[in-house]
Amino acid sequence: MTIWWLTYPLLGIFGGFVAGLFGVGGGLTLVPFMYMLFVAQSFPPEHVMHLALGTSMATIVFTSISSMRAHHAHGAVRWDVVRNLAPGLVLGTFGGSLVAGQVPTGPMTMIFVFIVYYASLQMMLDFKPHAHRQLPGPAGLFAVGGAIGGVSSLVAAGGGFLSVPFMLFCNVAIHSAVGTSSALGFPIAVAGAVGYIVAGWHDSGLPPYTFGYIYLPAFVGIVVMSILMAPVGARLAHKLPVKKLKRAFGAFLALLASKMLYSLIG
Repeated sequence: MTIWWLTYPLLGIFGGFVAGLFGVGGGLTLVPFMYMLFVAQSFPPEHVMHLALGTSMATIVFTSISSMRAHHAHGAVRWDVVRNLAPGLVLGTFGGSLVAGQVPTGPMTMIFVFIVYYASLQMMLDFKPHAHRQLPGPAGLFAVGGAIGGVSSLVAAGGGFLSVPFMLFCNVAIHSAVGTSSALGFPIAVAGAVGYIVAGWHDSGLPPYTFGYIYLPAFVGIVVMSILMAPVGARLAHKLPVKKLKRAFGAFLALLASKMLYSLIG
């Protein structure tokens, strides 16, 4: 065990609290920090971004379950939408993870940074599109699921920054859109985690304690603490000015992305 392992439970506390407070997935919060921690530990540069993405995706498998159960208990999950989106999500996320595993760290980091810039701008502006149509049929939802899954695999996120605006655009009520998005995070996370395991299975030069592109010490430390802290954030969401905090958090995400970009260019 190294001193670095103690940082992962701390990261799990922060990530779990933020997930509970804002309802966001792990990737946007965890990947930038893990990227910086892995760089500081002199992990092989060609694997740093893949390990951050794969580990983050694996943690969402567990954190998404508690979020999904909470929203289901309040009747906020549209399971008909989940059933039709899930097949496309699984294929898109798994395929995207395999492709991401072949992209060098530099371009992969650039892709991540620009997607985070988009998500942070969305949070700062509190973007909620007006309804213009109804949900498409099963074939349309399958295609949309594939696109959302593909993008989610590149940022190791649960896809809420894409799925919620899509459902609002298609006349789904806001509480149902958020609840349904929480349920969609589970198939995305499972497919993404499996994809990053497969993509990294035969890679040489990975640090010890890895399982494909999942770094197990970070995975365990983050999962345990984030599961404990997510309910705390969720309870405080009803007492704190979440809209103002969400804008501030969006700006914080943009700063993290800028730090990654500066580090990459430097």
